Amino acid sequence: MPRTTDAWPNISSPNPPDRRECRPRNAWHRPEGAPRKPSQHGLGALATVGDHGTRTRRSKPMKAVLHVATLNKAIGLETGYGPIETVIHGLDKGLHNLGYRSIVACSADAIVNGEKHETVAESLGAYCSANTEAAQERIGRHLASSLARSCSGDIGVVHMHEWYEHIYSGSFNPSVPIVMTLHVPGSDSGMVDFHDRHPATPLASRSSVHWVAISEYQRRQYAGLIPIAHTIPHGIDVDRYEFGAVPAPTPYLFSIGRITQVKGQDTAIEVAKRSGTKLILAGCVQNKAEDRAFFEQLRPSIDFTVDLSDVPVDASYYDRVMKPILSSDKQIVYVGELNDASKKYWYRHALATVFPIRWGEPFGMVLIESMASGTPVLAFREGAVPEILVDGKTGFIVDSVDAMVRAVGNAGNLDRRATREHVERHFSVDVMARRYAALYEKIIRGDRVGVPGRLRSRPWATYGQRQPVLTPPRVTAGA
Repeated sequence: MPRTTDAWPNISSPNPPDRRECRPRNAWHRPEGAPRKPSQHGLGALATVGDHGTRTRRSKPMKAVLHVATLNKAIGLETGYGPIETVIHGLDKGLHNLGYRSIVACSADAIVNGEKHETVAESLGAYCSANTEAAQERIGRHLASSLARSCSGDIGVVHMHEWYEHIYSGSFNPSVPIVMTLHVPGSDSGMVDFHDRHPATPLASRSSVHWVAISEYQRRQYAGLIPIAHTIPHGIDVDRYEFGAVPAPTPYLFSIGRITQVKGQDTAIEVAKRSGTKLILAGCVQNKAEDRAFFEQLRPSIDFTVDLSDVPVDASYYDRVMKPILSSDKQIVYVGELNDASKKYWYRHALATVFPIRWGEPFGMVLIESMASGTPVLAFREGAVPEILVDGKTGFIVDSVDAMVRAVGNAGNLDRRATREHVERHFSVDVMARRYAALYEKIIRGDRVGVPGRLRSRPWATYGQRQPVLTPPRVTAGA
């Protein structure tokens, strides 16, 4: 989610629908402040999941969930770096597989499993590319079309992943509840700056917005700023990650992610050199001056650079592409930004994936992608890492570079099958979809969720500073 500015794109259409006219047909009119009427038949389309995982038919048609997709990249299987898009694609697939009606408002070049509502012809094509006038105009058309679709009468919940500022400005104001999944740390959300610019618009004022954190760590980051009553971790399509029972004959460490200081690629290089292990470094360099400068600092430590982003992936990929690199005498190899298919090869053949972050990562898709391949992760004890990894079983959680170097020697002793099974049980798209479906149903029933907090100090100046203590609202007698 890019930091917000006052220059929000105009999402109004030539004939914008009146909010009252957007109310679904036969919907109950709820006076301001009155409790919601419980749903008669919930949300979905074909079936729901019973207590024992069995599907049961519903007697009445159910309303759909409308996902308002991001426009950074096209939703689909081959996104390269696209963590939010990967989550939306997986959630859509998971809901569709469970029998729920899932509609994705997205660019025409997207690939979805449920229904597609095309809003614009193409995505923006890359992260950090939304600051131009043309990009803002495209985002405006995307949101306007999504808003109109939400008013069609068949939508029960709108699920958003970005652009919270439009909700509070009133420019995106559907007549149905909104689920908003937070994907970034509180320090990067822009919410404090938004509140400073718009003090008359409290961030917790919209009772119809249901905030979802992706980890308990992230939930604590937003404490006192917005009411978060739910934590739903990300999930991936585990079946699309082939299991690697044993690492490659030439042991190597794998590092993948945005090339940026807080991801710690410089530390990954240090760990590889001190342990005498080959390192395959993959990731994009975004259009940020600080990231480009950081990559230039890494260059002297990189022994060989080869761009594998456009190399075809087939059954011969290991012998044709990987084996020559692994058998070379080059220790630190940068392979550029890998697509979805190629990164899976590098994951499953690695001895371990290194995750030496130096910031409060709110989740970390790399963690579950690596474990789904059977490859353990060596990670610093930062952010949500302790919620995802099982120390000594699916990887090692360490507190220093020295400890990570020692962990390299123990990575081969971990049970790779158990590592994959951990993801299957806790971080699959099926598990994620079931959790969101339960939330949608709860919202439709009108259950009360979330209690606003009070921001006590201005948080999150830099990644190196500790989080401030945030105080929950004080309840007084008679309140």
